[in-house]
Amino acid sequence: QVHFVESGGGLVQPGGSLRLSCAASGSIFRISTMGWYRQTPGKQRDLVAAITIGGSTNYADSVKGRFTISRDNAKNTVYLQMNRLKPEETAVYYCNADITQRVLTKPRTYWGQGTQVTVSS
Repeated sequence: QVHFVESGGGLVQPGGSLRLSCAASGSIFRISTMGWYRQTPGKQRDLVAAITIGGSTNYADSVKGRFTISRDNAKNTVYLQMNRLKPEETAVYYCNADITQRVLTKPRTYWGQGTQVTVSS
């Protein structure tokens, strides 16, 4: 079993900042890529940012220069620092991770439960 604890969501004014965190625990041998996605009602879940175990990052064009993804491999935790937030970025933010639970097995993708981010004045 793998469990996620997401935190850091909430209400913020336009132009403000939030920092999301997502900690994975349970039966984990290795976590390769970790990422953040967001979803609004009736729309698909879109990638916001991702980071490999080696620290290589990938961002959606709309967040480049404003969001920063990072991770602490010792804590199996991924973070998303979000600056200069915009109202249209109101969404449920989900973390995910590609996790290998036992040696010589294939990784699976796991999802957190989601945390609401609301950008509004």
